[in-house]
Amino acid sequence: MIGYVTLGTDNIPRAAAFYDALLAEFGATRFMETERFVAWAVSPRQPALGVIRPDNREPATVGNGVMVALAVDSREKVDRIYKKAL
Repeated sequence: MIGYVTLGTDNIPRAAAFYDALLAEFGATRFMETERFVAWAVSPRQPALGVIRPDNREPATVGNGVMVALAVDSREKVDRIYKKAL
């Protein structure tokens, strides 16, 4: 059900180095990386963890930059769930 979780950070290189070491203990490696985002996973079929600079350019805080993505297998299901949630 969980696709991925992101954690906000103001320092991508520092956070990436920390999670490289920590998540290696789980067998996870980097599988996506940009200037403002790095993500790790054990496999493409498993949930991932990422660090990201918040989109709003405000400092990362307990809630700014944090996101939980739910994995869904079709666009139709996304639309149905979205309508129900609203």
